Amino acid sequence: LSGGKDSYVMLDMLLSLQRSAPVDFELVAVNLDQKQPDFPEHVLPDYLRGRGIPFDIIEQDTYSVVKRVIAEGRTMCGLCSRLRRGALYTYAARHGFTKIALGHHRDDIVETFFLNLFHGGRIKSMPAKLLSEDGRHVVIRPLAYCRERDVARLARANDYPIIPCNLCGSQSHLQRQAIKQMLSVWEQTWPDRTDVIFRALQHVDPSQLLDRSLFDFAGLEQRRQSSSGDATEASPEPSCAVAEQAGRRPAGIPVRLR
Repeated sequence: LSGGKDSYVMLDMLLSLQRSAPVDFELVAVNLDQKQPDFPEHVLPDYLRGRGIPFDIIEQDTYSVVKRVIAEGRTMCGLCSRLRRGALYTYAARHGFTKIALGHHRDDIVETFFLNLFHGGRIKSMPAKLLSEDGRHVVIRPLAYCRERDVARLARANDYPIIPCNLCGSQSHLQRQAIKQMLSVWEQTWPDRTDVIFRALQHVDPSQLLDRSLFDFAGLEQRRQSSSGDATEASPEPSCAVAEQAGRRPAGIPVRLR
């Protein structure tokens, strides 16, 4: 629970599911106190105690690490996110939690897709459910299919005590902010464009891309020959000498199930 609108809405969603879901699960709200200057340490404990929600506070000075490692003017979110994730992984392993819930919503997922596309040269985003690289933790994103504007509307209606981030909020030129502005312009020109892009992330056709690790392009000729006796003949594949060259390749809340 970071204190942002997304994590508050996610917490309420999980509390609602805890009451109605067909499976029992234990829920603990965890906040990472990163020792940011002027961070209001009392806000989250007071709020959670007032609602009777189990919680824990991890104290870890990741703020100083980020400020020391990242040069002034560079985006800090990547390193900050990895440090927070590491702290949550450690906490979950120590206390036996099987799931870590993060508050990323639909707009975060689309923005991350374009960040990876534009700045990383990769088609990659954030799934609703993810197994960590070491295979020890499962990350879930309960808000993955929720629009940011709906999350913001609910946060305003519930009047959560929002805590701004002094790291992200101090960087007006963030790459993510530029992507957000780009999508906003697209929405004005082509309404519901973000919805269309989000649906596209759920309908990937590996055979129509160029990643040989996802599709066996080298085996196309063998499959064509094996199906040559079929009544319906497939359309011929366009030839490409280059393609035949050998060797060429191109936010958390832990949850424990009972």
